[in-house]
Amino acid sequence: PIRTETGRQIRQAFIAAPGHVLISADYSQIELRLLAHIGDIPELKRAFAAGIDIHTATASEMFGVPVDQMDPETRRRAKAINFGIVYGISAFGLAAQLNIDQGEAGAYIKTYFERFPGIRTYMDATKAQVRETGMVSTVFGRRIHIPAIHSKSGAERQFGERAAINAPIQGAAADIIRRAMMRMPGALVEAGLSTKMLLQVHDELVFEAPEAEAERAIAVIKRTMEGAAEPAVALTVPLVVEARAAGNWDEAH
Repeated sequence: PIRTETGRQIRQAFIAAPGHVLISADYSQIELRLLAHIGDIPELKRAFAAGIDIHTATASEMFGVPVDQMDPETRRRAKAINFGIVYGISAFGLAAQLNIDQGEAGAYIKTYFERFPGIRTYMDATKAQVRETGMVSTVFGRRIHIPAIHSKSGAERQFGERAAINAPIQGAAADIIRRAMMRMPGALVEAGLSTKMLLQVHDELVFEAPEAEAERAIAVIKRTMEGAAEPAVALTVPLVVEARAAGNWDEAH
């Protein structure tokens, strides 16, 4: 559990060896970045290229609030929609998440697709593809079969459509972090570092490094992770990795 007190307490139990620190390196909003690339969404690509907070940029597009005047509640709503769209969120689900009525949530989703029509185009094209072939692929060519799309149950077919929309995005994120993990030991050794990779959790890699080399290790880790898609795929959106070093996993996270 990431955003809970229990999760924090669990991470606090992971402590670096004497004279060492733990480094947590996490891809920032990788699934939204991949959505922007895969769906070729100009508005999202511009925001990521400019280094603008994507939830603030989305809120500005949807609600007409200038970026420099954005309030936390409007940004929070845009964040829920951004992440929800990737997982095929419904008006019912968004309403429950934001504690608003279903009609208002439906209006938000409608506005989102009006402001970002490329996302709807991507979703429709993906659903058509999976109905025809029973599978989708990541940008690296890895095939993901969606058997639910051929179910006799309408609910299961809808689940299959949502899975098909998400799979190329989440699957590409998984491909990228695997590529980073395969390259990481060699990159650390080549840099003359004794830093060790310990574990992977979702979009995060955790390392243990001698205190004296932590800064250099972070530079190598970030460079390796941010360039992991290349040369197989030239992403049109930059990958960004946030990394910190501390005595325990919670403080580094």
